[in-house]
Parts: sequence; C-alpha cells; structure tokens
Amino acid sequence: MISILDSFDTRLAKLEKSILPLYTSTQILNRRASNIDKTLLKMDQVGSSSEGMEEEEAVILRGPQTGQLDKYRAAVERLNASIAFKSSDQDTADTARLIETGAKKLTQLYTKLVAEVSSGSTPPPGAEWAMTPFPSNVLATLRQLVAFLRTLPLPSTHPSHLAAQTILTTLKDAQQGYADMRGVWAQKCLESQGKRAIDRADTIDAIAAGKEFGKWVEMLFVVASDEYQLLSQLTPIASPSMLGSSYGTLLAPILKLFSTTLTSLVNLIKKSLPKYTFLALSAYESLLSMQSQWDDLLSRRGSETRKDMNEIKDGLHTLRAICLRSFPEFLADLKLGALGKGGELVTTGLADFTISTIKYMERLPQVEAAVGAALLTLGDGNWKMGEGVQVGKAAKAGESDEAVVLEHYVYDVVVTAITSLNTLSRSSRRPAIASIFLLNNVSYLRHHLLLEPAHPALPSLLPKSASDYLNSNFRTAKAAYFDSNFSPLMQALTDDPKEKINKAATKEKFTRFYDLLEEVMERHKLAKVMEDDEDGRETIGEEVVKLVIPSLQRFSQKHRDKEFSKNIKMSNEAVETQLKSIYR
Repeated sequence: MISILDSFDTRLAKLEKSILPLYTSTQILNRRASNIDKTLLKMDQVGSSSEGMEEEEAVILRGPQTGQLDKYRAAVERLNASIAFKSSDQDTADTARLIETGAKKLTQLYTKLVAEVSSGSTPPPGAEWAMTPFPSNVLATLRQLVAFLRTLPLPSTHPSHLAAQTILTTLKDAQQGYADMRGVWAQKCLESQGKRAIDRADTIDAIAAGKEFGKWVEMLFVVASDEYQLLSQLTPIASPSMLGSSYGTLLAPILKLFSTTLTSLVNLIKKSLPKYTFLALSAYESLLSMQSQWDDLLSRRGSETRKDMNEIKDGLHTLRAICLRSFPEFLADLKLGALGKGGELVTTGLADFTISTIKYMERLPQVEAAVGAALLTLGDGNWKMGEGVQVGKAAKAGESDEAVVLEHYVYDVVVTAITSLNTLSRSSRRPAIASIFLLNNVSYLRHHLLLEPAHPALPSLLPKSASDYLNSNFRTAKAAYFDSNFSPLMQALTDDPKEKINKAATKEKFTRFYDLLEEVMERHKLAKVMEDDEDGRETIGEEVVKLVIPSLQRFSQKHRDKEFSKNIKMSNEAVETQLKSIYR
C-alpha cells in the first residue's frame, strides 16, 4: 500500500513540474490581455470623446463662464490629453488650435479680472491708504486660474506640442498686460497724493513738508513692495527672468511718477533756496533713510534694466546737490549782512541776518542726519568757498566724521554772523548807538544758542570753540557798550591832577554830568537794550549802577563842603533810580 502511494506522489510531482511553465505563461498572457482591454477601453473613450469634439469646441469657444471655471478647465485638460491619440496630423492640428483658443479665453478672463481691480475711484488726497486691495473673491479666482495656466504646455516642458509656442506668447502678453495695468493703476492712485505733497510744500512748515514728501515716497515703496508679492503669486509664467521683466514693466510708471514729482519739488526749491533750504534737507533725509530698502526692491527688476539704473538714487543725488549749495550760500548771505542796507546804521534792534541765523540754527537738529551726510560729501571747510579750513578744529576721539564736520560748520556760522555784526557796528559814526546794536545782537545770539536754546538738542551741536567765541564777543560787546555810553559820565566827574580845583570847574563838572545823564536817558528811550532777555537786561542795569554811582558818590563826597546845591539836580539815589529805569 505504501509503495502505491509513493508511486502516486512521484507521478503528481512530475505532473506539477510539467504544468508549472504553462501556468506561468498563462498568467503573463492574462495580464497582457487585461492591458489590451484597458487600452481598447481608453481608445474607445477617446474615440467617444472625439465623437463629441463639436461639444468640446462649443465649450471652448464660449469661454469660461461665471462659476464654471472648473468645467472649462476640464475641457481644456481633456483636449490636451487626447491630442496624443489623434489618428491624423489634421486632427492633431485642430485639437492644438482648440487648446490655443482655450488658453486665450482663459487669459482673457485673467486680464478682465485684473482690469476690474485696476480701475475705479482713486483714494482722495490725504488718505492714509494708497490703493484698494484685491477683493478676496477675485484674488481666489485669479489664484485658481493662474494655477491652471501654469500647467499649460510650453516649449520648455512640451517641446513637441503644436500649441506650446502660441500658448507661451499668449501667457507672455497676459503677463505683460497685468504688469502694465497694475503699474498704471498704482501711478494713478499715487499721483494725487504726490501732487498734494508738492502743493502743500509752499504753505506748511518746510521740514514738515519734506517729511510729507518722504512719507509719500514711503507710500510708493509700500505699494511697489506689495505689488511684487502679488505679481509673484499671479504671474502665469513664474520663471525668475519673466518675473523680473514683468516687475520692471510694473515699476516703470511708479518710478516715472516719482521722478516727475521730485522734479516739481526741486523746481519749487530752486525758486528760493534760502526759503526752502530745510524743505530740501528734510526731503533728502527722508530719502536717505529709505535708500537701502529701495535698492533691494529695484534689484528685483529683470536683466533688461541696466544694473546702474537707480531712479531713487538719482533723485537722492539731485536733492543732495541742492543741499550742498545751501551751506555756502547761507554763509554768503551772512557776509552780505555786513554791508547793511546802505547808509548809516539807524537802528539798535536785531539785524535780519541775526534772526535768520537763530531760525537756521534751531532747525539744524531736526535734520541733523541730512546735514551731516551732506556736509561730509561737500568736504570739511569747503562751505567757505575757497577760504580753507580754520586751524585748530581737529576731530575729537570717539566722534564720527559727520559729527565733527557738522561742529565745524556750526562754528563757522557763529563766527560769520558775529563778524558781520562787528563790521556793521564799526562802520557807524555814532559809537553809542552802534554799541547798543552790537550788544543787542550778540546777546540775542548767545541767549538763543547757549542760555535758552531754541531747540533742546542745539547745545549738543555747538562745539566748545563756538561757545567760547560767543561768550568772548558778548563780554567785548558789553564793555564797548559801557565805554561808549557811560564812560563820558564818569569822565565828567574825574578831576585832572594838573588842573587847579576851583568852584567854577566843579560846578561845570556837575552840570556836564547831568547833561550827559540826560542824553543817556533820551538815547535809551529810543534805543532799547536786550529787550528779549529780562534777566540779562537786569544784570546789565546792576552793572551800570555799580559803574556810575560809586564815581558820583566819591565826587559828591569830595566836594560836600562846597556850595553846589544849586548844581546838583538830583540825589545819588535819584540818579540810581533813573539808571535802573533804563533796563526795566
């Protein structure tokens, strides 16, 4: 029995071994048959799709309808998939033309949506916002549309596709249109804001006007930056070269608007540089602070834009050139002040250039960065128009070059102003009037630059040499004032050792003293001393009393035994009261 079973087992093993190759071959044939069936099924589907070509064509020619973008996209995808199974070149060409038409219809929708959000009412002048943002629903549609446009066949991805080249041209045109529309719309939205900044520059504070211009340029930057982000999301062709080229197109109208507006600002400044100096400096400072940001943004333009082209930097250079002119011209105006208005000095009040000097100096700290940068470019001492740098003004350790050169310029402003005042004072034929004029003006400079600065940061700009120069000239002016106005009073009471003291001479001295005192009183009724500085005026009055009254007391004491009561018009106390009244 066991032998029989062994025999069966051996026969079964032989049978299995002989059948296994046939079974394996049958599996391969079944798999091939399945693939053939699937291919035939797909061909049947394509054939069926071909039979419905007229329906697809109608969908393509009608264009994408509102809310049916997916249906249209599916039709284009089916055509694109079927082009490989066309039985003839003519069928392939017809399908390619339909795909081209579909791409054009889609880009037309793309352009239409972009046009809708790139038109309408512009922001009113003075508005805090520059452009109306994309509506969320439109932005969502555009993103969906762009995502599909980026899948269309192009020569770089489908070199044998008959529609690839035409589609590439269509997408390029659409992308160029996007850049044109967005650039022109940005220009239109920002134009009224820029015009307002220029119009207001002549009516508001100069530094505020410069900052307003800077704020407008910053608005340009924000818009240009936002548009780059949108462009990178919504370009049908997202290659770096195409993106850069399109961005260059988009920026062109914005940069043209900047150049035009800057030209208007420059023309306004050039009409009267002394009047608009701080407008130029403020605008320059604003642009200077944004230069690096603009440089980065402008570098994103395509290779067709020259690498050395930078409209913002060019504008910065234009403003800087005007600022450089302003420094020597201001000093020249101060020097011209020494010529006066022709003729004799008839006033003891403040000279026009004294007031303008304080107004100028109090504004420097507000545009310190611009002034420092411009002066450094001009060169230390070059603002003196060929006179050269004064000796002894070396940079202090730890200070920046800009800070040092600014201190040197401030020193020269102070020296030039005081030199002109001294020149005017010396040119007068009436020393007493000239001395009051000089004291009033030097005191005014010292008061508003050192004692009570017109701007809290102003003392930090004044070097010690300028402070010392102001104090020294104030002391000199005060001494000249005492000498020309009160020395004659004291000289009238002085006894000459060579002269014989007699009653008549003493009476004459008293008479002379009171006559001179009356002249001093009359002069000071018209020529006020240090009107803007109450404390300083009081100090001067005390010094005058200390100067005159002791001499009067000594002279009166010396001759108290003689009979001069008829010649003494007032007591020493009355004289002191009159002198003090000058400075109240």
